[in-house]
Formats: sequence, C-alpha cells, structure tokens
Amino acid sequence: MRTRRAALTAIAGAASLALTLTACGQNSEGGSEEKAGSAKGATIGIAMPTKSSERWITDGANVEKDLKAKGYKTKLVFGEDDPDQQVSQIENLITQGVKALVIAAIDNKSLNNVLQQAADAKIPVISYDRLILGTKNVDYYASFDNEKVGKLQAQYIVDKLGLESGKGPFNIELFAGSNDDNNTKYFFNGAMSVLQPYIDSKKLVVKSGQTKLTQVTTLRWDGATAQKRMEDILTSTYGSAKVDAVLSPYDGISIGIIAALKSDGYGSGSKKLPVVTGQDAELASVKSIIAGQQSMTIYKDLRKLAQVATDMVDASLNGKKPEINDTKSYDNGTKVVPAYLLQPVSVDKSNYVKELVDDGYYTADQLK
Repeated sequence: MRTRRAALTAIAGAASLALTLTACGQNSEGGSEEKAGSAKGATIGIAMPTKSSERWITDGANVEKDLKAKGYKTKLVFGEDDPDQQVSQIENLITQGVKALVIAAIDNKSLNNVLQQAADAKIPVISYDRLILGTKNVDYYASFDNEKVGKLQAQYIVDKLGLESGKGPFNIELFAGSNDDNNTKYFFNGAMSVLQPYIDSKKLVVKSGQTKLTQVTTLRWDGATAQKRMEDILTSTYGSAKVDAVLSPYDGISIGIIAALKSDGYGSGSKKLPVVTGQDAELASVKSIIAGQQSMTIYKDLRKLAQVATDMVDASLNGKKPEINDTKSYDNGTKVVPAYLLQPVSVDKSNYVKELVDDGYYTADQLK
C-alpha cells in the first residue's frame, strides 16, 4: 500500500512539475502568456486633435470600436486644436493608469515631456497619422503613404489640364496644411515633385508668387483661414485673369477655397470653377464632388488605419512585434519610427461609387 501511495505521489509531483515547466517555458518566450492575460481588459488612452473635423471624430470612433472588440477598455479625448489642452489630457490619461496611448498630435513638437512620463510608466505610444517629432518615446507610427497623397493630387491637376500633352499655360495657386503637422511637408513635397517641372517650364503659373511651403501653410488646417487667403489672392492678383487650378491638401481647406471662388463669381455663367483637389473624402466634400464643385479628394480608408493602430497596441501589450512595412522614411529627429503605411486612393465623380459606396465607406443615401 505504501509503495502504491508513494508511486501516486511521485506521479502527481511529476505532473505538477510538468505544468510548472510548461508555464515557465511559455513565459520565457517574451512572457506572452502572462502579458496576454494581464492586457485583456486594460484601458487604452486615445488622444485625437479636434471634434471640429469629421475626419477625427470618425478616427476616434473607429479606434475605440476596434480596441473594444479586442477586449480593451478605452478613454477617448479631443484636444480641440489646443496643444496645451492635449498635453494636459495625455497627462491625465497617464495618471488614470492607461496601458497604452494612441495619439494624433495637434502640435507634433509639444509632447516631449509628457511622453517621457509615458515612457517612465512603461506605456507604449502609437503615433496616429501625424508623426510625433523630437522624442525617442514613440514606439510605432500608423499612417498612409503621405508623399503619395500629394503626388496623386498633383497628377490629377496635370491630367485634367492636359499638361502632359503640351497644353497651357494655366494659372494655379498652392495651399498646404498646418505648419505644426509633420504630414504637411510630405503632402506638399509629393505634390511639388509633380508640379515643379511645369512651373519651371511656365506651363503652370503661380500668379501670387507664393510657391514656398512657408508661404502657403494653413494653421490648424482651418477652412476659414484658407478662404481668407484665397480671397486676398483673388483681390490682389487676379483681376480679369482666371484661376485654373488650386492645389488643396484637405477637404476642409477645399471648402473654404471654393467659398472664396464662388464669392468671386466662379461657378456661375461662363466662369467655371477651377480644378480643386482635396483629401479625406469627408461627406460634405464628396457631395461637393458629385455636385460638380470640388474636383477630387484622396480617399484614405480610416477603418483600416484604426485597425493598424489597434493591432500595434495589442501586439505591444502582449509581447509581440506589430506588423510594419516601413523602417526608413519617418525620422522624427531623434529616431526613425517603425511605421505601417496604407495606400491612398484618388476619387472623383467617375469612381466615387466604386471606391466609397461599393466599399461600404458611405451608403448611397448618405451621399444624396
């Protein structure tokens, strides 16, 4: 009997030891099992720039939805285009014990100190669409191919004006985004890589003379600011001359530009609206495209961007490496931030149904 009891005890002990060793073995490979268990139910902080843009409201909602689908809790805040307010919001999220941060920066150089606080608390940071500059404390970057956005906008102008077949000269005015957004230079430089040869050959003429990035930025991407600048250009420069194209980096800016043009008589009688570009496929601008006012927009599927950011958070909290496809392009001044870049799509009246409706981004009723 004693022998049988001893054997059973030995078997039980071996089984217990095997379970212990198995658990240790799993944890030794990056601690994934333990981290996975502790990560589920964790709270993730999401800091978006403003509620004044349809685009950022959509982003915030998408990221929240995807994180919750993976079992996380969320805290979503909007900085209302105030850099100090965003810093304070992120500080509060850190104090509240969030386990990761997804940040679309208002001012990409204002977050250094607060992100050091995040690093001290071992909180991974995902830079969302706008690259955060000047700090080592950014783990990953989720965005689109921003230089390609500008190239697509510029190529649309080239195609619509027939520049490649030798037509011209045409008058063009240039607008860029906010000077505190790192994406602004990528959009503008991408566009100018296409447009500059035609400017040099005088096939495109910038009558205002405002061709440098520092001359054409639009603080906070504000449509009213763009409208005022367009009005000033029309008054001071054009007289009886006609604007043939406007490079606009974003739909909200495009709406302001078109308002200024319409106030000057464009879009009525024989004074046709110029080619006006845009970005983000915001609902009002897609309707404007359908109505024959704004010419095009760049469609960036925000559902996919939210999923990329969510996957980056999930991998970071579970001892895994997120999927990335760019390790060279995005130097924030302190480090090259590993990135995953999605592809933008040019959309106009000819393909909006295929790209936006058939893809489920909008319903046909929303665009009526």
